Amino acid sequence: FYEWVGNTARLVITPLTDRCYITLTMALKLYLGGAPAGPAGTGKTETTKDLARALAIPCYVFNCSDQMNFETIADIFRGLAQTG
Repeated sequence: FYEWVGNTARLVITPLTDRCYITLTMALKLYLGGAPAGPAGTGKTETTKDLARALAIPCYVFNCSDQMNFETIADIFRGLAQTG
């Protein structure tokens, strides 16, 4: 199950993005997930999307807010399960 998105630009590799890549790659190897946490605007989403692009695996991003409840999350996962 791979997804090729073409030859796209990559993020600049810094010690922080390198550490994030290693941690998320280890989690994937152990069949776990990852959710980088930190202040807004530090590149967590872009780093995760760039790693997924480099590994040719799909990455689904959604932003949680105080208006989101368990039914909304269930709808998201239901849609992901139905599309494969």
